[in-house]
Amino acid sequence: MLHTTFGNLGEIYDGPHATPTRLASGPYFLNIASLKSGRLDLDASDHVSEEDFKHWTRRVTPEPGDLLFSYETRIGEAALMPEGVRACLGRRMALLRPDRAIVDPRFLLYYYLGPQFQRIVAQNTIHGATVPRIGLSTMPHWPVIIPNLTQQRAIAEVLGALDDKIAANSRLIYIGDQLSSAEVQRAVADGPVVRLGDILVLNYGKALPRAKRIPGEVVVYGSGGESGTHIRALVEHSGIIVGRKGTVGAVYWSNGPHYPIDTTFYVTPLIVGVDPVLYYVLRGSGLANLNSDSAVPGLNRDEAYAQSVRIPERQVLLELSAVVRQRLDWMDSVRRETARLAQTRDELLPLLMSGKLRVKDAEQIVEEIA
Repeated sequence: MLHTTFGNLGEIYDGPHATPTRLASGPYFLNIASLKSGRLDLDASDHVSEEDFKHWTRRVTPEPGDLLFSYETRIGEAALMPEGVRACLGRRMALLRPDRAIVDPRFLLYYYLGPQFQRIVAQNTIHGATVPRIGLSTMPHWPVIIPNLTQQRAIAEVLGALDDKIAANSRLIYIGDQLSSAEVQRAVADGPVVRLGDILVLNYGKALPRAKRIPGEVVVYGSGGESGTHIRALVEHSGIIVGRKGTVGAVYWSNGPHYPIDTTFYVTPLIVGVDPVLYYVLRGSGLANLNSDSAVPGLNRDEAYAQSVRIPERQVLLELSAVVRQRLDWMDSVRRETARLAQTRDELLPLLMSGKLRVKDAEQIVEEIA
């Protein structure tokens, strides 16, 4: 094992302490929202002009294999810079350009996200008056303990196999969702125009304070999406949830029993079994634009009922709902597999980093599930 410091693993650079004009296209502007579960989410990134790109990359231009991390707010998040992406660092973002003679970039990412280094991050987090942050001036002196390069690459390969499968599953889910959305859009193009109130009921969710929730198999939904679990369902079947207070008009699908709380509506279709298609219809209905003018953002049910939408003819609606339901079930099974893979990765990570589990044994585990 090599006992060294974080600064000896490479060069640390931070982004400009300002924000450029953000555009819909152009080079990427990497911000803290770009970091998600060890991966770079470019869909959550903004864009800048070519002129601003030159200004924002005077100090450093992110290169493939750079470790990107946040030093304010979302402390502990990190991702690797991928190939083929032109981007600049945003505010609260920094990178470590690894010395590849000392550390493998992919291993470095797993090490950064691992419990040992996360404890070091937590110990050095400064909790100020505004947001938590880590001091980039002291970060180079943080102690690190890493294996030799051969072991690093072996560990990275094992964990990377799981991450690659997780990424592939995410793409499958995205493709399935886009396919269903496109099919519904085609089906409604020539369909009749109806009011939402003629085809569904928006039921009020029920309060369930966190203190009263007992962790279980039932997903709890708030207006922002999944919000924990409970042992009892309010809705005993799959269905649609709509944000009522907070994230107004957001639309979610729950594949199975669920508990929508009082910041949401849950949907009952007036034609039995067509909720899969209504889910995609509601996503495109513009409910988020019906935000009330009160101090707390809210969706007025009568205004929602008055919204006009197109739906397919009845027979097409029923047939397409059956097809979309099958695809939603399949997407849910892929999500469950992804959760198992992520759990396995997270369990293997500290064992491999500590040497308690041999790489060969980890490889066998991965082969059995991936």
